[in-house]
Amino acid sequence: MRVLCVGHVNWDVTLRVSSLPDPDGETSITDQSQAGGGSASNTAAGLVGLGVDTTLVGSVGDDESGLLALHELSRLGVNCDPILTVDGGETTVKYLVVDEDGQVMILANDGVNEAFTAEAVDDDHLQSADHLHLTGQDPETAATLADRGIAAGLSVSVDPGRRICDRDYSAAAARADYLFVNDRELNCATVDSLTDRARVTVCKRGNDGAELRGGETGSHPGYDIEPVDTAGAGDAFAAGFLAAVFDGRDSAAALAVGNACGALASRDIGARTDLSWGAIEQFQQDH
Repeated sequence: MRVLCVGHVNWDVTLRVSSLPDPDGETSITDQSQAGGGSASNTAAGLVGLGVDTTLVGSVGDDESGLLALHELSRLGVNCDPILTVDGGETTVKYLVVDEDGQVMILANDGVNEAFTAEAVDDDHLQSADHLHLTGQDPETAATLADRGIAAGLSVSVDPGRRICDRDYSAAAARADYLFVNDRELNCATVDSLTDRARVTVCKRGNDGAELRGGETGSHPGYDIEPVDTAGAGDAFAAGFLAAVFDGRDSAAALAVGNACGALASRDIGARTDLSWGAIEQFQQDH
């Protein structure tokens, strides 16, 4: 399978703290690190680790953060050729504040991660792909790309992310073979009837596992782990679930793989982890 991943390309600064501070409070930073982030980038990196040929579309600035993000993705094997570099633009940087329980608070600058438009994906990109994965981005861009992907014969998945509560993704969801949401997002998705529009909704529940609703049903209980950092766990789940579907596995097996990938990501600091089929199989044997 060849996947076209479209969405945010960020640079992440992760700050480990003893606890998240109260308003007007203070806490100690125990560790800090930097690495690439962004939902589309994280999913693309996970797919490549699982042997899926993946091309990424997004936008970065021509600053140091953008250069670092592109270098890291290219090193991992993601095709970054279509990524737009904005002259004089500022790459979106997100500051992930992670407490000792692995819970995450995110601070971000606006940056240029939505400077790209649907026109950034030319017909050649679509014709050379088998599947289109759309993550948090301008909803109109997502809907337009979903239409073009379907017209080109691609299957489509949509993972709107935490801004699903603030933006109208109904048009994109109506075109989705798979819509990914987590527990918090599910409440908003239900209100907006997004889950009724997608063919299948994949509900990500962290340590409580995952389930399918809509055209397919099923569930997996998840894996009991102590999370270190939950940032990017949902993106790792999506990569694992999709890679398993592409590999011909049934829904139950795909949910198990997705949960394993999310758990593996939660055990590492940062929004990405090195995913591989070997690591998944070893994790499942151990749990």
